[in-house]
Amino acid sequence: MSDLRIAGYASVFGVADSGGDVVLPGAFAGAPARVPLLWQHDPREPIGFVESLREDGRGLRVVARVVDAGKGAAAAALLRAGAVDGLSFGYRVKAARRDRGAGVRRLAALDLIEVSVVTFPMQPRARVLGVEQVAEESKA
Repeated sequence: MSDLRIAGYASVFGVADSGGDVVLPGAFAGAPARVPLLWQHDPREPIGFVESLREDGRGLRVVARVVDAGKGAAAAALLRAGAVDGLSFGYRVKAARRDRGAGVRRLAALDLIEVSVVTFPMQPRARVLGVEQVAEESKA
């Protein structure tokens, strides 16, 4: 096989996740250009890396490479089959405020640590939307 490229949203703005957090536009300003891609948020299970990320009107759009080795090969097979399609992200909070009336925490500034392929994302709308094989010549 070969590496797999995935694209989707690791975060969606303005929608509460199952933990009661709402990510606000601009929360990822200053995020590093490249962060690790993990399997299920496990730092012992890197499966690739984020090639690009950017905020748009919907949320944090990511394009990532799943490397065809170790756990990455298994993750790629599950992604190809559509058995797993959730995305999530690891972070540290830099700025947030509690909205007691709405019962949510609004995340205004975050340190992005990693992006993960997950079975059950905290944000149900954070999903892989596209999958493609990486041509062998573009792997270098």
